Amino acid sequence: MGKTQLEICFDSNKLILTEGAVGQRLEHEFSLKPDADIMYASLIYSAEGRDALAAIYRSYLQAAEDYRLPILLMTNTRRANKDRVLRSEYRDKNMMRDYACFLRELASGYTCPVFIGGMMGCKGDAYSGSEGLSTDEAIEYHSWQRNMFDTDSIDFLFAGIMPALPEALGMAEVMEESKLPYIISLMINERGTLLDGNTIHEAISVIDTHTKTKPLCYMTNCVHPAILRSALSQPENRTEAVRARFCGIQANAACLSLQELDNSCALKTSDAKELAEEFRLLHRDFPLKIYGGCCGTDDSHIREMIKVLQ
Repeated sequence: MGKTQLEICFDSNKLILTEGAVGQRLEHEFSLKPDADIMYASLIYSAEGRDALAAIYRSYLQAAEDYRLPILLMTNTRRANKDRVLRSEYRDKNMMRDYACFLRELASGYTCPVFIGGMMGCKGDAYSGSEGLSTDEAIEYHSWQRNMFDTDSIDFLFAGIMPALPEALGMAEVMEESKLPYIISLMINERGTLLDGNTIHEAISVIDTHTKTKPLCYMTNCVHPAILRSALSQPENRTEAVRARFCGIQANAACLSLQELDNSCALKTSDAKELAEEFRLLHRDFPLKIYGGCCGTDDSHIREMIKVLQ
């Protein structure tokens, strides 16, 4: 079986973008509140929500277009898992398919390579690791959401901020069955471990060993570049496996711990040039390939980031 367009792009490009923050911008720029069950995924079903989402995603698409870079866009469905969807008022809709089609339509007006990803996430709290699933439980639980994605409308699957290795492994085994490329994003701390204490190296080694079709790569979300630099500097992670397979970050703008970020009611951000300098230092020491933003970022952060990385 030949390589997909995403795999070819991944192999041939030194810099690939992802989006910056979406959820926080919906709240702070457009005063839109998340659904109690499925967070921001439901906004594609209102005109106001679709307009706001379109404005945010277009700001990232335009940055990619201006700098002639490929970009990965993801459905904002990390929390739209089986339990949450089935107890919501949207239980009769296929929001995974509908969100992907929404992004595909937005991307159609741009000439830069755009790849649409279906985002999934852990069952419990990604910031504390609570309610984590065993590998077998994860395979059974996450298969439902994977099956809700139409593989003709997405280019890859994305596991967002997985805090524990057993569930991350189960998620990987679920995703490989789709026959699509997939990326595993790990929730890590400055000590270089997932929240369950496994190192980045251990996570990569276990998942690569136990899957027939390995992830396209590994990365992290919701982590400041300085924290990732510390994590990758730990002796346990200075390995060939980590160097070759850990390839990206969607960075927080604030250099805060997971607990500080999770418990904050106010927007935590930083100057775009200040964050760009942190990206430069990270790339100097650990030249990753996929870069984007998370909490506290917008397209100004993405553009400054591109300038220093290019």
